[in-house]
This record gives sequence, structure tokens and C-alpha cells, in this order.
Amino acid sequence: MKVYLNGEFVEKEDAKVSVFDHGFLYGDGVFEGIRLYSGNIFKLEEHLIRLEQSAKALLLDMPVTRDEMRELVCESCRVNGLTDGYIRLIVTRGVGSLGLSPKGCGPSGLVIIADTIELFPKRFYEEGLKIVTVPTRRLGAASLPPMVKSLNYLNNILAKIEAQASGHLEALMLNDQGYVAECSGDNVFIIQGDTLVTPHTASGSLRGITRDAVLEIAEKSGMKVEKKNLTRYDIWVSDECFVSGTAAEIVPVVEVDARVIGDGRPGPKTLKLLEKYKEQVSGDGTRI
Repeated sequence: MKVYLNGEFVEKEDAKVSVFDHGFLYGDGVFEGIRLYSGNIFKLEEHLIRLEQSAKALLLDMPVTRDEMRELVCESCRVNGLTDGYIRLIVTRGVGSLGLSPKGCGPSGLVIIADTIELFPKRFYEEGLKIVTVPTRRLGAASLPPMVKSLNYLNNILAKIEAQASGHLEALMLNDQGYVAECSGDNVFIIQGDTLVTPHTASGSLRGITRDAVLEIAEKSGMKVEKKNLTRYDIWVSDECFVSGTAAEIVPVVEVDARVIGDGRPGPKTLKLLEKYKEQVSGDGTRI
């Protein structure tokens, strides 16, 4: 496997960054996870825009133009002979000193990894996922805005650790007000009747690319869509629940905090959304 690293493709074993890179030292950088289906990079433009917006929020200079980035992402897939997989796009502050100040850092570093990923074992897409609310709260906009996909993912990692310690694969995170924000790496949805509901981004959730795709599919399918504050109670008594993300795609949730969702099996509307999502990603995207 070859990795794009600061201007060239190198072997996986040689893909190394300086220990003085602020991305390594302080998590000072941004990233995107992108999916490749049958030679189509799904929602590439949206991912590139979000990457630029995350960088802008951190006053981080992009190392290449959007057109150049688009071509490098495609070339990373071609070089590795990849037609289905996962692309990790990383921009760091670059090499600097041991101090916190980003002054003197640079130029910005760029890493593109084109590989495969399996966030959850396949059986959970058929049987459903059991998740649990964890003590760690999702950071709010007054701290590090959750809309920024930064390399500092400790908030999410702590939540994942707490979930795994209790025997669960995924964590439900609340914000400081006690409302549902998101999972450790996914957006969360519930279905009540014919209405699809997800927390709005002000609750502390990322505006996920897959989240937006799901909302669009639901509206086209005739479902009512709402973005509003959700409590754990709302999820416990929902008819259906699922999580979504670029790596996860759409995963049914059948139990939350020991409360069985619906009849304890993946809900029919969730499965229908998953079916339509798969239809969309297989034919919609940027050809490599």
C-alpha cells in the first residue's frame, strides 16, 4: 500500500511524520473520512468543503487547492488499485517547536491514506447494535466546536473506552445540558411513526455528510424530518433507532441503556433507509 505524504507517494512502512509536527504533538490538525464505492468517491466535494471549513476554524492553511486535493484523493485510490474502501485525509499544522504556539509551524502537512475499514462487524448490521450512555459529555461550541473535525479526538475516544468497558461497542454522548449530542463516532437518529428525528448541530453533534444524505433520502421517501433536542427518554421509547457515519454507514440500534428499542430487531423503516442509501452510494459520486 502506498500513502500520499507531503508531495509524494511512499510505501506504508515509510509513511512517517516528524515528532515535531504539531499534529503529533498536540492534535493540531483536521481530517476527513471518505468512502469509495465501486470506483465512486461518495460526496467527495462535501467532504473537501468541510475539511476546508474545519481548517479555517483553526486558522490552518490548506497545503493545496481544492482541485489539487480532489485529484490527489482520486490518485491515491488509483495508485492502490482500490475501487471500494475508505480514504483518510489529514492536514496538520506542520513541524514546529515544543511550545503550544503555532507560530513558526509549517508548511502544513498532508497525508492521504486509501485503505479499507470495518467499524462494526457485519452481523450488527443485520442483528442491530446495543449502545449505552456514557459519563463523558460531548464538548460544546464554547470549547472546541464539534463541527470541527480536528485531530484531537480524545473526547470521543474517552466515550468509546467507557462504552467498551461496559461491554458495548458504541457510546451515546450527552451535551452539558443533558440532551443527546451524538455517539462517539456517529450521528444518532430515532423514528417515531413516520417522523425521523436527529439532534440539531447546536446540541453538540457533527453535521455529518452521511447524516445529511440520510435526511435527504428520508424526505424523498415521504418521511417527516425533524432536527431538535432529544433526551435519553425520547430514545428509550422510540419506535426505531439507528446511527450513521461515513465509516459506519447506517447501523440499526436495538437496545439503549438496557431498554429494548421497538421489538428488539432492526426496524423496517431503518432497513428501508439503509437499502436506499446503498442504492445512492453505488451510483453517486466522483469517479476515480
